Amino acid sequence: MIIAIDGPAASGKGTLARRIAAHYGLGYLDTGTLYRAVARDLLAAGHDIRDEAAAIAAARNLDPASLDDPFLRDRGVGEAASVVAGFAGVREALLALQRRFAKRPGGAVLDGRDIATVVCPEADIKLFVTASLEERARRRYHELRAKGFEVTREQVRDEIAERDRRDRERDTAPLKMAEDARLLDTTDLDIDTAFKAAIALIDEMIGR
Repeated sequence: MIIAIDGPAASGKGTLARRIAAHYGLGYLDTGTLYRAVARDLLAAGHDIRDEAAAIAAARNLDPASLDDPFLRDRGVGEAASVVAGFAGVREALLALQRRFAKRPGGAVLDGRDIATVVCPEADIKLFVTASLEERARRRYHELRAKGFEVTREQVRDEIAERDRRDRERDTAPLKMAEDARLLDTTDLDIDTAFKAAIALIDEMIGR
């Protein structure tokens, strides 16, 4: 069983995807980590984050064993990842890796921006997880403050809005809801309630 979970930044899709994978005993891949790793390697090599040729080379030479690097969760790496993810060549270079993971024995859960539309259009289950911009900004603000970052709610909101714009307007694999996906709006849901709602949707779709 392949479960594809898409959605914008700070919608809660990553937390949900990990819990869903554990619930069904499936492998889990946060595909955003791949783009963060490309951005990390690009920056480490001293390249400009908008150097498309260098970004493609970094994607082709990505070491999957490095995906547990704590630095990948750095705020700056996340912003840089949003830029390199817009390069068609980077997405193409990472596509085979994602599809191999999805077809692992027993199935997998993948979350990202284009899983149901591009990476795994044949997925058995497709969810689109979202929340209002204000709620996503609130969540990210508190997350960053807890990590010691000095940010304002307005600054975080503007950053998320800009990331949304890049994700939705890029030419290659833009963020959008697959026609056969089910929508899960988590604006007014805590994580436990959102998880129960997701499991209910999935069980309904697989006929449990």
